[in-house]
Amino acid sequence: MAKLNIAPTKSNLLKMNEQLAVSQSGYDLLEQKREILVMELMHMVERVKLLERDIDKVVTKAYPALKKMLIAAGMDRMEQLSHSVQYDFTIKEKPVTIGGMKFHSIDVELPPQRLFYSFLGTLAESDKVMAEFFKLLTLLAQMASIRTIVWRLAGEVKKTQRRVNALNKMVIPQAWDTKKYIESVLEERERESVFVLKSLKRRKA
Repeated sequence: MAKLNIAPTKSNLLKMNEQLAVSQSGYDLLEQKREILVMELMHMVERVKLLERDIDKVVTKAYPALKKMLIAAGMDRMEQLSHSVQYDFTIKEKPVTIGGMKFHSIDVELPPQRLFYSFLGTLAESDKVMAEFFKLLTLLAQMASIRTIVWRLAGEVKKTQRRVNALNKMVIPQAWDTKKYIESVLEERERESVFVLKSLKRRKA
């Protein structure tokens, strides 16, 4: 690692010692932050896996129920029922604190489930399809929120890792090499000064 191009003086040596202390402290803090973020990221990934499993379970019920309703009621009747179903969803940004850091995710507010048609002229399959797809919609809304956090958390992990690498592979080694260089030059100057003083004493004697 190339040293910094600075004069080998005692004041610069003090600056290098100070820079090394600050850099090492920063490295330790960033390393702790990275470890916390990675742990939180793994935790969120586990939550995503659990949600994916729940979504798969609901899908295996929802789509067969829809197919059964199609066969029982017919496409025209299903289309009529679908026109009567109207839900209003609220999507807003929400702050989330993870590992002492604030992230922004999305929050989907689902309205309460209700029927939009009368019981007359409808089949039991209609209610089942509505219930299953509402469950699916609820899980998908949760998945969207968690995935948003996961993406942003992963980005923060990468950013922190780059800073850790920069300190560990560039800043600290460069400051250390510069410190060693200044110390060696100052020690050489000290030896030269001692030699000169001894020579002057011998001449006087």
